[in-house]
Amino acid sequence: MKRLEQRVALVTGAASGLGEATVRRFHEEGARVAVADINEARGRALVAELGEATFFVRCDHTSRADCINAVQETVARFGQLDILHNNAGGPFAGAFESADDETLERVMNVNLMGVLKMTQAALPALRESAAKKPGGAAILFTSSLQGLKARPNYSIYTVAKHGIVGLVKSLALELAQANIRVNAVCPTVTETPMLEKFLPGMADNKEEARARFRASIPLGRMPEPVDTANALLFLASDEARMITGVALAIDGGQCAG
Repeated sequence: MKRLEQRVALVTGAASGLGEATVRRFHEEGARVAVADINEARGRALVAELGEATFFVRCDHTSRADCINAVQETVARFGQLDILHNNAGGPFAGAFESADDETLERVMNVNLMGVLKMTQAALPALRESAAKKPGGAAILFTSSLQGLKARPNYSIYTVAKHGIVGLVKSLALELAQANIRVNAVCPTVTETPMLEKFLPGMADNKEEARARFRASIPLGRMPEPVDTANALLFLASDEARMITGVALAIDGGQCAG
């Protein structure tokens, strides 16, 4: 039996990067998956490739109406919701004091407020599912290594990602009696389309920035999206039925030092 057979997942920011990798791994392991994203072209192309066990729903998770619609569409299509992966987010690199109000609000809305809205929208369906399954339901978040530690020139992003880790710990306790597990992954810098936005915070030259990021990882290589997707697959499965409130570093040893 596949690890997520008879499970339904909703993944935000699902059309590329970590979200796309997660959709692919969940699909490979038997889940039916709602691909939620603002990029319709990429999202629909992914669904066309993977087939009828997936469908696309346009969703800007900073819009409460979009979040509610994505959940309703998922339940209407697949009859239930067992796994929510709050993956959508956006980058920011730059000096803290140079960020204006518009930037502050954008970074916090995209990386934290949207996550809160989607989780609230999904909870009724997740509660219903969790009551029917011994292994319960699962809420997963993509935080960041910046949710566990810090480096200069990423302060605003770091605030949002630390917020996700705090939310995970609190919600894990709040939802335990409902049989809903809550966990996050905290990947270090990863080869995704978003990487280009982070490089200026490390060095003026992009290749130098990549080299610096790579040099900071004890294993000597940057993770690929599938490395994080594999961790999410484990946390979503019944193999992790006793794991909740965890912020798992996917960092090649950076937190060990």
